[in-house]
Amino acid sequence: MPVVSVGGQDTYLPLSDGRGIAKALGLDRLARLKVLPISLALPWGLNVGDFLGHIPLPAKIRMEVLEPIDVNKRFGTDADSDEAYDYVTTRMQEALTALAAERILPPLL
Repeated sequence: MPVVSVGGQDTYLPLSDGRGIAKALGLDRLARLKVLPISLALPWGLNVGDFLGHIPLPAKIRMEVLEPIDVNKRFGTDADSDEAYDYVTTRMQEALTALAAERILPPLL
């Protein structure tokens, strides 16, 4: 049962995804962290990595539950997992794109 949502990104104010910092600190090798996000967030102000959490800003999050996808029925029991994965993620991306197109700015409305 695929589910997609849009609006969660409006709950914080990102300044950088911190890719360069993560790489410079070697976090990609040590902890498999490719990013170390930096944001403005309550109650800390400047928030690096969100390790201590934050109070999310109010935002409208829209979700859509898609029709169930029976992979065995659609592709057979010996289905190619890459083909099934591509099918499911494509359906989800189409629904997400349509949901994002319905967004109204500012996000609090």
